Amino acid sequence: MYAGKLVRLREPRKNDLEKTRAFLNDCETRDYMNPGIAYPYTAADAEKWFEKISANHDTYHFAIETLDTGKYIGGCGINAVNWKIRAAELEIFIGDKDYRGKGYGTDAMEVLIDFCFSEMNLNKIILMVHSFNERALRCYEKCGFSVEGVLRQEVYRHGRYYDSIAMGLLREEWDSRKEDER
Repeated sequence: MYAGKLVRLREPRKNDLEKTRAFLNDCETRDYMNPGIAYPYTAADAEKWFEKISANHDTYHFAIETLDTGKYIGGCGINAVNWKIRAAELEIFIGDKDYRGKGYGTDAMEVLIDFCFSEMNLNKIILMVHSFNERALRCYEKCGFSVEGVLRQEVYRHGRYYDSIAMGLLREEWDSRKEDER
């Protein structure tokens, strides 16, 4: 559907659900994604999510697959679209550990950002990231996001508190960055 250099963003498919459930029940993946208490993601949870994910003008979901093999490796989405101020919140995960730290997440994020600004005509996108997720922080900074705020000791993991970092990217910053790359 929407392709980058390494990945394609496509519609989620019912046959992705079992792998999605396995990804989301992995302790490391769960720690990075969920700020609350980690609880097993059930088959029923996956089915309910799948039934309500069609684009509804407020949320958009994509599966991430590799361009070379078409392997499903994670997901990303656009949530809480505020059409008045033309802003939305993004989320992403690379569930397949073999594809982490190799540029797949950054490529997927760049495709998602381009979709937000070019297709949806948004002006600003934001995301939240746990301070211990250094790989994600590097990815978001590479994509042009800036830290907009820090919620101190917002996440509790493995016996200690961590900050939650709010990051944002404006369309003019993205356009300028893309112009510089040409």
